[in-house]
Amino acid sequence: MLLFFQLGGGYLFGLPVGFVADSIGATIGAGAAFLLGRTIGRSFVVSRLKDYPQFRSVAIAIRRSGFKIVLLLRLVPLLPFNMLNYLLSVTPVSVGEYMLASWLGMMPITLALVYVGTTLKDLSDVTHGWGEFSKTRWAFIVLGLVISVILMICVTRVAKSALDKALAENEDIDDIISPELPIVAEASPSLNQPLIIKIDSAEDSHEK
Repeated sequence: MLLFFQLGGGYLFGLPVGFVADSIGATIGAGAAFLLGRTIGRSFVVSRLKDYPQFRSVAIAIRRSGFKIVLLLRLVPLLPFNMLNYLLSVTPVSVGEYMLASWLGMMPITLALVYVGTTLKDLSDVTHGWGEFSKTRWAFIVLGLVISVILMICVTRVAKSALDKALAENEDIDDIISPELPIVAEASPSLNQPLIIKIDSAEDSHEK
């Protein structure tokens, strides 16, 4: 759904305005889902954690460097975008770090999609006889699309490498987590107090 909104922003408003509008809109939407998951939607998020086992290592990494991990997750499609907003709400990352990291991390894909939307608008104008392209204009369009694809591939690869490295640094901790990530769902009146993810070591488990 977000994909169509971003393409539509470029199609309707052009590159500068479309990029700003889509960037702000996507960040606000992600923030709303995050706050919903941290408050009244908490029980729903907890119930869905078991469906995303790969999120266990992400939650652990965020305990050490929340801003960095959220930023990388926005650059790398490790989890579905909409569900990621809710899952991140049960981690210790603050609202401010989450919003800033999400805004910055979504910029590359937003810019690329808005550019594609703008190009589609230009092509539509030509098709309907509302505009005309010179060979130079065609060259710039093709070059822009090629550069956008290459940049997105490069950014994604670099971000994925950094994310894999960050998650690998927590493998030792992840190995001692029980199969079901224990969740302590304590009610909290403050949005800055996230759901606590309790990690019990294997040694503690044997003692109990």
